[in-house]
Amino acid sequence: MVAAAMNNPVPSAVNSETTDLRKKFTALVSSVGQKIIGQQLMTRQVIEALLANGHVILQGPPGVAKTRLARSLFFSLDGAFNRIQFTPDLLPSDLIGGAIFNSTTQTFEFHKGPLFANFILADEINRAPAKVQSALLEAMEERQISTADTSYKLDPPFFVVATQNPIEHDGTWDLPQAQLDRFMLQINIAYPDNRSEKAILDLLLQEAETHLLDDSQVKVSISREELLQAQKSVREVHVAEPVREYIIRLLSALRSDPAPVEGITEHLSHPASSRGSITLAAAAKARAWLDGRDYVVPEDVKELAVCTLAHRIALTYRAEADGVTKEDVIERLVDHVNLI
Repeated sequence: MVAAAMNNPVPSAVNSETTDLRKKFTALVSSVGQKIIGQQLMTRQVIEALLANGHVILQGPPGVAKTRLARSLFFSLDGAFNRIQFTPDLLPSDLIGGAIFNSTTQTFEFHKGPLFANFILADEINRAPAKVQSALLEAMEERQISTADTSYKLDPPFFVVATQNPIEHDGTWDLPQAQLDRFMLQINIAYPDNRSEKAILDLLLQEAETHLLDDSQVKVSISREELLQAQKSVREVHVAEPVREYIIRLLSALRSDPAPVEGITEHLSHPASSRGSITLAAAAKARAWLDGRDYVVPEDVKELAVCTLAHRIALTYRAEADGVTKEDVIERLVDHVNLI
């Protein structure tokens, strides 16, 4: 009965317009993926977060196409795009803007900063101190920016892709847990294998020879209206009650409810917040929509559990001593919690 409820959920209207829209975003995944060789899963996950109206943080060593992915995606989307290079001397006003005195009118006028855009690339976000990173919190969560006694609503869509390098530590600051929690996904990127690296070299040499270095030359273009309509369609994807209960059991197991779980509890200093369940369900909807379904299946949840939950937990010193990573904990969680 449970399986039937998941495989035959309450149907939603699927018209030709939605089908065409889905095909366009599927083509976008393929188009961007052609420029990001060996990182097709990462490309898809970033676009899933975009469809789910979330934000993404890409973590990996230098030279693994984090910035290239964001630029290739943003140039395919209709809207204002700003890249912010985070540095130790950056100030919050460098992001949100500030009041400038107008000598003509003898008044202070607010000049908007680079956060007033639809798509933000926060490059090397961990190179700025916490007071600068905190300038992103309200924008990411509430889609507005407050300064003095005025709040400014951000025009939708608003999507942040942040990058950070986990190797270097000099001149970097760890992101506060409150800010990490604002990101729907954290995607860890490894070095490419030999075959992928050869393909990357061939692609870059070809681009240099044919002068195809302009990211604005895109194969797929998504208008603002199409993106907002796709996000609306994703929100309408059905999540059956058994799948919702499965998500809740995953989060409960991190909190030792109803009992501690061996291999998980002893390695956690604190579990994931309620944003974990909310964003996991939202990301699963986007994955289902891209796959051509108007309902979520458990596999959607399992595939996205690591990148939606790992950055929301903190480990104990024992975990570090045992060589256990956050990703190991979430993979153990998925293996431990039964669907029913």
